[in-house]
Amino acid sequence: MRLVEVRDASDGGWVVEAVAVLRRGGIVALPTESSYGLAASALDPAALARLAIVKGRPEGKPPPLLVDGEGMLGRLVTEIPEVAQALIARHWPGPLTLVLPARPGLPAEITLAGFVAARASPHPIAFALVRAFGSPITATSANRSGEPAALTPAGAALPGVDLVLGCGPAVGGPPSTVARVHPDGRIEILRQGPIAP
Repeated sequence: MRLVEVRDASDGGWVVEAVAVLRRGGIVALPTESSYGLAASALDPAALARLAIVKGRPEGKPPPLLVDGEGMLGRLVTEIPEVAQALIARHWPGPLTLVLPARPGLPAEITLAGFVAARASPHPIAFALVRAFGSPITATSANRSGEPAALTPAGAALPGVDLVLGCGPAVGGPPSTVARVHPDGRIEILRQGPIAP
């Protein structure tokens, strides 16, 4: 496990290393808008299996994903209803996770009851990584299942993590709002967070 201090999201050295870790199926701990998270390639079943071991996460609890915007989200979902498009325009990047009908063929580890959950993080490091990787990544909190989310790089350095991107303490605060958008446009709040859609 390697710790890389990131002072500026625009400094490209850390991005190259982190993308290489993700491409080989590894796990990167990174800061998000509320806590440190664990990133793995969301479309790589072997990487997702490793992530589940690191987290000690039970089956049937898929991780939320990070995308860089509506275009990447479209690779995960069957459609983006108009109401979801409006929420994206108003709140992304931001702490709003949208739960939408999943495209067929996605790894079972990232879907639940035919839905997939994703957001565009406002944290510059998280956003830069998913954009550089060019594909969705996981954003589950950096902790063993049932324990508090890590707020420091040291806390995020769980056994099995390959790379920690450190930039000091995370700000803390509530996790993202989670809103399921049904095909008919109805919004169902699954977890209330900083945003009230």
